[in-house]
Amino acid sequence: MTKQNPRSSRPWWRDAVTYQIYIRSFADSNGDGKGDVEGIRSRLPYLKKLGIDAIWITPWYPSPQKDHGYDVSDYMNIEPDYGTLKDAELLIKEAHAMGIRMIVDIVPNHSSDQHEWFQAALKAAPGSKERDRYIFRDGKGANGELPPNNWQAVFGGPAWHRITEADGKPGQWYLHLFAVEQPDFNWENPEVNDYFERTLKFWLDRGVDGFRIDVAHGMVKAEGLPDVLDRDSASPEMLAAQRMPFWDQDGVHEIYRRWRKIFDSYEGDRMAVAEAWVSPASRIALYLRKDELANSFNFDFLTSKWGIEDLKKNIDLSLKAIQDVGAPASWVFNNHDVVRSVDRFALGLQPGTGETTLDRHGDVTKLDLELGKRRARAGALLMLALPGGAYIYQGEELALPEVRDIPEDRLEDPRWNMSNKIDKGRDGCRVPLPWKSSSDSAFGFSGNAKVSPDQAWLPQPNWWGNYSVESQEKDPASTLNMYRLALEIRHKENGLGDGEMEWIDFAPHVLAFRRAGGFLCLVNFGGEVKLPEGELLVSSSPIRDFMLPSDTAVWMRTR
Repeated sequence: MTKQNPRSSRPWWRDAVTYQIYIRSFADSNGDGKGDVEGIRSRLPYLKKLGIDAIWITPWYPSPQKDHGYDVSDYMNIEPDYGTLKDAELLIKEAHAMGIRMIVDIVPNHSSDQHEWFQAALKAAPGSKERDRYIFRDGKGANGELPPNNWQAVFGGPAWHRITEADGKPGQWYLHLFAVEQPDFNWENPEVNDYFERTLKFWLDRGVDGFRIDVAHGMVKAEGLPDVLDRDSASPEMLAAQRMPFWDQDGVHEIYRRWRKIFDSYEGDRMAVAEAWVSPASRIALYLRKDELANSFNFDFLTSKWGIEDLKKNIDLSLKAIQDVGAPASWVFNNHDVVRSVDRFALGLQPGTGETTLDRHGDVTKLDLELGKRRARAGALLMLALPGGAYIYQGEELALPEVRDIPEDRLEDPRWNMSNKIDKGRDGCRVPLPWKSSSDSAFGFSGNAKVSPDQAWLPQPNWWGNYSVESQEKDPASTLNMYRLALEIRHKENGLGDGEMEWIDFAPHVLAFRRAGGFLCLVNFGGEVKLPEGELLVSSSPIRDFMLPSDTAVWMRTR
């Protein structure tokens, strides 16, 4: 294994551990039950102590909140519920002063139906320049009563909605691959391209270090908007079994080449990471060519089952795919769209494959949270030892499980209604964080002590305090303290982050690999096995008599 170059010689994003903040659920400063910018600012010392390199904030723009910020009505301002543009600028400045980079979400596939452009389109005539900013089409059938094609929305139902024209008659249809309130932009229109380039510059001028691109494999649709041919096996899910005419079209790459030129025109290694649900891994590599994006989330890794074969296969495929383009890997096990890894690893669930609540969330009667926690902790050490960067979702460092008992009348995810109340959606991984053990101030989430757990925008369960930051800080063996130790070691070890790795044979049921400087990572998926000689740096479960238990990972230094 070749000697590792120092991190200071590489762009920051090749090694970074980035912490995802779902702004609505992170910290509420003003007592309205919703997280905000000032709440994030107040918790910067916590993030610094955790040891992350960057934070990624989910959409903080003005929005009707039909999909909690992913329906944007103004891309160059801050949602009033979250604060002001001055608040955002102060947060960026203070984060930078602590050595923390800032990544913000950008949503280019669609806007809110309340965006001024879409409102103008509704008032304009078919064929107008206002309509051409979105994807409007005449319907099929004798009177245009049928959708233009057979595409389905990710959140359920048809991907087309028919409008009423200004004269009161049924009119054209518009495309919405997600909620009906989220009309898709027409990226064949130069005006759309110019608008988003101005948006990027607006935030870069305010100091952001990068962007997470929502639905980065969307935007461009196949010419002529053809029907999905194999409807029986087609899925509108983000990671579909077949290549869809609205996902991963070659035209997206020209957009990103233009964006890359903008990033490169600014100092400080500005970047973007793609939410590109594409498969196989070789398709991801296309987004990471030297003149395109810096990172893309590794969804093959995220969707791995807890098992040595699946994980090793997906790690190998990912590293092989990016090798030719010279990009770093970006590992992730959790985000705001998937069931938390504690539950998934306990139940053997795979994100992106379920269409019902049971499929997506599993059978609660079979849930073993202690087992899930052990596996999630081991998975974290595995992820943080792999070459490249990693993304942590808020609460992952607390081993938070999915909240499964949110009352149906409190569900907020548009999936719930659009699936005819079959799929409870993603709210279970979005419940506001528990900062304190006691229930006052919604377990410390709110700045107002009188705010109860039930008054948070999503209700917190009565057992939420057991997972709080406060309780875990007092416990040396807690998941929080394991993360802090692992991230501290990761910063000190020049061989971690971007660079080479080497698989080693250790035991049939143990995933084992080396990194530079004598670093060794072992993950046990089977029966107890004796550890090799060396220095134990960190473990995901207690180690006794130098024996590695099942569902446990360790970091070691060996000769």
